[in-house]
Amino acid sequence: MRLPGWSRPLRPPLVLAADLSRPVSDEPAASPLARLMAARHPSLRDLVDTLAEAADDDRVRALVARVDRPAETWAHAEELRGAVAAFRRSGKRAVAHAQSFGEAGDATLAYYVAAAFDEIHLQPTGDVGLVGLAAEVPFVAELLDKLDVEPQVDRRHEYKNAANLLTERGFTDAHREAVDRIVASHHEQLVAAIVAGRGVDGQQAAALIDRGPLAAADARTAGLVDRLAYRDQTVTDTKAAAGPGARLVTSQAYGSTRRRRRTLRPRRATTVALVHGHGGIQVGRSRRWPLGATMGADTVVLGFQQAIRDRRVRAVLFRVDSPGGSAVASDAIWRAVVRARQAGKPVVVSMGSVAGSGGYWVSLGADRIVAAPGTITGSIGVVAGKLVTSGLRQRLGVTADEAHRGANALMFSSNQRFTEAQWERMQGFLDRVYDDFVDRVAQGRDLTRERVHELARGRVWTGADAAERGLVDDLGGYPQALAAVRDLLGLDPAARLRLRVLPRQSLPERLGLRQPPPEEARALAAAAGAGLRLAGLREDGAARMPEWATRLG
Repeated sequence: MRLPGWSRPLRPPLVLAADLSRPVSDEPAASPLARLMAARHPSLRDLVDTLAEAADDDRVRALVARVDRPAETWAHAEELRGAVAAFRRSGKRAVAHAQSFGEAGDATLAYYVAAAFDEIHLQPTGDVGLVGLAAEVPFVAELLDKLDVEPQVDRRHEYKNAANLLTERGFTDAHREAVDRIVASHHEQLVAAIVAGRGVDGQQAAALIDRGPLAAADARTAGLVDRLAYRDQTVTDTKAAAGPGARLVTSQAYGSTRRRRRTLRPRRATTVALVHGHGGIQVGRSRRWPLGATMGADTVVLGFQQAIRDRRVRAVLFRVDSPGGSAVASDAIWRAVVRARQAGKPVVVSMGSVAGSGGYWVSLGADRIVAAPGTITGSIGVVAGKLVTSGLRQRLGVTADEAHRGANALMFSSNQRFTEAQWERMQGFLDRVYDDFVDRVAQGRDLTRERVHELARGRVWTGADAAERGLVDDLGGYPQALAAVRDLLGLDPAARLRLRVLPRQSLPERLGLRQPPPEEARALAAAAGAGLRLAGLREDGAARMPEWATRLG
């Protein structure tokens, strides 16, 4: 069996074909099976690198991409748009085709990506679900009342709205202000994209959004698409415009030949460690579950330790995509970032879709922070507390008894409320964590403590708004973060970098044969009891704070 692009050279003229029919992923492949799947569907970084290489390759004349559902987050969509824009700046044509931008549904994000192309083609039976942006937030206070469950939570400060989901029935003024500004910021970016891509002014772009969704013919008349055509027609015509004998090559096949060419004819390059931090932050190791990933402090710290010890590594690119998590785990990762800088290895943080709360904390030790305009970041604050479920248990006929030693042994029990003295201790905890967080921001961002408090109080910002306020340094994705690395190392802007993903895994881990440690095995075995644990009915009888309660997220 021969793999396309490996068995024979790619001769010009070439048309690069990118499949964006499903959302790109930003997480590294963790197993051979995952890497095999990634070969069929490139990651965000692979696609950005491939388009950059193709822009400088004289053999590649054009790009044609299927953009039915390219991204699930605003930041990923922006990185794709940036990669397409860079390709177009080389003077080459880029054509987007969609069977439908949403089929009787919302596809605003897909159209946002498509607007970066020279032309947008749509199947004649398709739709353009460009309907705008909205944020709907569920509140469960009334449900908890019906269940006789009492949330005892508090936060620092009024914009730290995670507690509101449990205690309120709608937006507080501060909550509405923060959410509305995020929606407005993304809407501004959407309007700007339509203005740049479709040749209209801001008012016309906003009016087009308000008219959506539109059927294919109406979208063509309104100027949202350039042509109604089936995919085979778009591909055939793009190849014809590229020149006689033009061949179609997938981005995966082209990327394979690119990597093979670099292996066979290596050029001098500066090695940069790439450390990933994806998911909620926790103590222990990073894990990947069916419903998502967690950023384990032990795993991330190990990656930085390996980067420090490796003499070939000159700098570290830390990719952060996390809504927050454990305060102590976040602090351990922050310390690893600081130690890398102390070892003479600059650190640049590249924020993905979200890097808020603990995700912002771990970024503070870096030399530079780069965020996408649509990245969700900030949220400098803390929330803590517990759910008192004694009323629900009584209604269910579940009784409890106890024996304890120590005045506060039952402080975090879900069977009873905090005492007045215990609540004062909780307030002290919140003040201590918040003050520490603010101090870290002031130190890392060279701001006064008073200014940080104005920007903090738990408020969430988009990357664009955060940059205006000094919370991040630059806007962009991988290319801009790597440009910052070159600048910190004093390299030429065109200098080649070799990214080495750390930490390196053991052979059993690479083969997917690693056996989980006892505590992880117990966690997996107890998965069936997740519903009990969420209700505070812990089957192990542990008297400790529920996991969510000590989070910075």
